[in-house]
Amino acid sequence: MTQILAISGSLRRASFNTGLMRAAEGLDLEGVSVTGTTLHGIPLYDGDVEANEGIPAAVSALKDAMRKADGVLLVTPEYNNGIPGVFKNAIDWASRPPADSASVFSGRPVAIIGASPGGFGTILSQNHWLPVIRTLGMKPWFGGRMLVSKAGGLFDEAGKLTDEGTLTRLSEFIAGFAAFVKSESA
Repeated sequence: MTQILAISGSLRRASFNTGLMRAAEGLDLEGVSVTGTTLHGIPLYDGDVEANEGIPAAVSALKDAMRKADGVLLVTPEYNNGIPGVFKNAIDWASRPPADSASVFSGRPVAIIGASPGGFGTILSQNHWLPVIRTLGMKPWFGGRMLVSKAGGLFDEAGKLTDEGTLTRLSEFIAGFAAFVKSESA
C-alpha cells in the first residue's frame, strides 16, 4: 500500500485546500492510502523556544507522519501570490534540528496541489515551493499539475469538494503521484 501524507496549508475550517485534502483522503484508489493533516497547533518558529523547550509536540507529530509516509502532498493555498506563512513556518519547524532534516525530507517524493477562488489556481504558490523542496532534498513529481481555480463554485459551504470534474482530475493526479512514489521506492 502506497501511503501518502497530504498536508493542508490553511487553518480556516471551511478552507478550499482542506476540502481538497479531504477529497483526496476519500478517493478509492487501489493500493493507495491518503491521510490528511493540518497545521493546527504548530507555533511560530522561534529559535529560543527550540533551544529552551525543544521541538513542540505538534511539530514532532508532523515530522513523524512525514517519516512514515511514502510520499508527501502539499495542499497549498496562495496568499498574496506566494506560499502561506503558516505553511512555510511548519516546514521550517519540521527541518529542525538540522540533524533531523534528512530523515524527514531527503529523497522523499513530493507533489503540490492547491485551490484558490481566483482564476489562476495556486500557480504562483506552487512555483514558490520549488526552491524550498530543492533545498530540502525532496523528489518533486512533475508528471501532473493540479490547479483548482474559481474554487468558490466547486466546494459547498462546509468546504466539501462537490464538483465531479475536479474530483476526477484529483483522482487522476493522485494516481499518477502514487505511481511515481511507488517507482521511487522500487
